[in-house]
Amino acid sequence: MRILNRLGFKVPVIFTLFVLFLPVAVMSQIDGEKLFKTNCSACHTITDQKLIGPGLAGIEDRWEDPALLREWIKNSQSVLDKGDPYATALFEKFNKTPMPMQAVNDEEVEAILTYIANPPVVADAAPIGETVVAVEKEPSIQPWIILLGVVVLLYILMSLLRNLKHALVQIEAQKAGSTAPVQLSVYKGVLRWINANKTFFAVLVIIVSVIGTKGIWDSLLSVGVYQGYKPEQPVNFSHTVHAGTQKIDCNYCHSSARNSKTAGIPAANVCMNCHTYIQKGTNTGTTEIAKIYASIGFDPASQAYTAEKSEPLKWTKVHNLPDHVYFNHSQHVTVGKVACQTCHGPVETMDVLEQFAPLTMGWCVNCHRDTKVATEGNGYYDEMHARLPEELKEEMLRDGKLTVSELGGIECSKCHY
Repeated sequence: MRILNRLGFKVPVIFTLFVLFLPVAVMSQIDGEKLFKTNCSACHTITDQKLIGPGLAGIEDRWEDPALLREWIKNSQSVLDKGDPYATALFEKFNKTPMPMQAVNDEEVEAILTYIANPPVVADAAPIGETVVAVEKEPSIQPWIILLGVVVLLYILMSLLRNLKHALVQIEAQKAGSTAPVQLSVYKGVLRWINANKTFFAVLVIIVSVIGTKGIWDSLLSVGVYQGYKPEQPVNFSHTVHAGTQKIDCNYCHSSARNSKTAGIPAANVCMNCHTYIQKGTNTGTTEIAKIYASIGFDPASQAYTAEKSEPLKWTKVHNLPDHVYFNHSQHVTVGKVACQTCHGPVETMDVLEQFAPLTMGWCVNCHRDTKVATEGNGYYDEMHARLPEELKEEMLRDGKLTVSELGGIECSKCHY
């Protein structure tokens, strides 16, 4: 009975914590898909299709040494330094384009490889003439509902254990011919247990406080982050068809990205450069192209425009930066030679455009720290290097590359002024 008294509250409390935080642990399992999209998809696909780098389908079968593959993912340069023949051939094949070091641990690497080995099932394309509608995946049960259910269940179990304990005490008292103690209320029972287990309770409070604080902190980090945002658009425009299948350069439609702060949304007249004559789409037939004609007042039969019949399209902006952040497309696209996929992801595989990257300050800063500046053939950098003191030049070029951060790219006023 003494053991039961001592463990009467400890067992339910420990069990409560275990079950309460079990869903949190499950929900916080490493997300291989998210890691792949954040770290890999700018240069790779999970199929055998080449992007900037090779397609990753069957990647584990191509490497004889699994450990070397995992080292390559985290730091490709260290594998090249070892002179591995396969790694060297791969590096040569893809124009000696260096793969930046990835800030991932062993568990995250395994999660990425698991995602690549088990890609999501892609639905078949809709027949010609049918409108493709983006269907959002039904949301799973919300975590707070799970936790609420667990709390209710645990309260019921604790009440049953409490009543069972009291019943056992009464039975023993009857056998001994004594009077059973009066059963305390739940509140008084909890206070009594806390008073008898002060050390255990103090440790318990600290653990719960730390876990709770981390949970709140992680939640706050996601405020204002809209990664995965995929709004419905007035026209079912497929980047897969245009940028993927037809290989249309991003800058053809978003021409202002080369010489302006914004990439811009192309006007319908840009669409008409092709669709004056291409009047039937690959996936949707004439349905979506007809919306473009209506927006610009174009009659495909007579090939004539009627301004009075036009009704401009109202596109929904996908990528939104805070007002206090300065970003210039031309600085990145024209001067920095940054590929569109670096920030926007594999757009050529997106039927419905979505925000690929988190676009947080940390994400931008890490890119500026890792990205090599294209100095070759640029007289500006030749002159700048000539003016640098030798010790500073040696320090900056110690790793064999000049990064954006070394040129002041993470100084506050570059993006906030």
